[in-house]
Amino acid sequence: MAEALRCKMVFDGTALHDGACVVIDGGRITALLPDPAALPKDITLTDLGEGILTPGFVDVQVNGGGGVMLGGDHTGIDTIARICAAHARLGATAILTTLITDTPQATAQVIAAGIAAAKARIPGFLGLHLEGPHLDPRRAGAHDPRLIRPMSAADLTFLEQAARALPALMVTLAPEAASPNQIARLRQAGSIVALGHTDCTADQARAAFHAGASGVTHLFNAMSQLQGREAGLVGAALDSDAHIGLIADGIHITDTSLRLALRLKGKSRAFLVSDAMACAGTDMTGFSLNGRRIRRRNGALRLGDGTLAGADLALPQAVAHCVGLGLPLEQALALATSRPAAFINATQHGRLAPGQRADLVLLCRDKLTPQQIWQGGAELAIR
Repeated sequence: MAEALRCKMVFDGTALHDGACVVIDGGRITALLPDPAALPKDITLTDLGEGILTPGFVDVQVNGGGGVMLGGDHTGIDTIARICAAHARLGATAILTTLITDTPQATAQVIAAGIAAAKARIPGFLGLHLEGPHLDPRRAGAHDPRLIRPMSAADLTFLEQAARALPALMVTLAPEAASPNQIARLRQAGSIVALGHTDCTADQARAAFHAGASGVTHLFNAMSQLQGREAGLVGAALDSDAHIGLIADGIHITDTSLRLALRLKGKSRAFLVSDAMACAGTDMTGFSLNGRRIRRRNGALRLGDGTLAGADLALPQAVAHCVGLGLPLEQALALATSRPAAFINATQHGRLAPGQRADLVLLCRDKLTPQQIWQGGAELAIR
């Protein structure tokens, strides 16, 4: 039965509307009406009050949540479902579950689980993001350098097959570990290729973009930096049409760097990611990653030597951080909804428009924290 939700402010993925209402039927949006008076009499109208109603957030870099990481001993469909459910309660109703550098066996198991999750229609599952193992060990970050390796012909064939079987496959790689021809073949197979964990030159980055890489994973982190006589991946990304993912937690990148990136790319080619780990949605004080202890403290996740290991962040917090830096609200919300959805071609997500899935988040207007969340038209219990 159709129902309608009215809110003081409604964000459709691009623009804000005052006092509009969203009509939902059968788990999908059927209309966005500027005036509730236009509703048919048989549709129940619920007034949500003074908040901001937005599309469900879309997160393309989610390593874990609900107490588990994807990988290691947790490579099955149950782990994917648990991570998706944890992030839906945080506002990200559609995600790419992400496997950081792991063994070939674990990678194969995760891909098999991803294919099964897609067939089972696990709520919130958009596909997989493989962040590694084809990276540069000089920029390993929290990835296990023992497991990092160049892409082989067998790896390429395996990834091509996975891309054709999954609803979406994002692959983060370093140009030093994969040739332009391999990147081109991944793109032709349907993968979304992003550059990251690399010490490449700007010329190497440009060659990878020309071959088909379309994004950069967590810009500024674990990559070659912009310098006067060598622009690195950061400079090449900012001087290109590549999409950039940003971890806006005030820890991974300075506010100055974040403002600069948003000034150059924020109107069309930037999006926010959480880079969340196992502790997302829990009170955990730490967890283990490839036998190494990760500590959760002061809003950050770190290895014993201080290396950042993912982020203690949810996308609504990242949006609020951007707004606090002066970014207009509609631009900040787009960074977590329509922009990441467009990057991975998730056409049913990130916007409030007829035919879209009825994934919605009601935010309070002052702190931008989620108050109510709907996934496929069903309200979730978030407290």
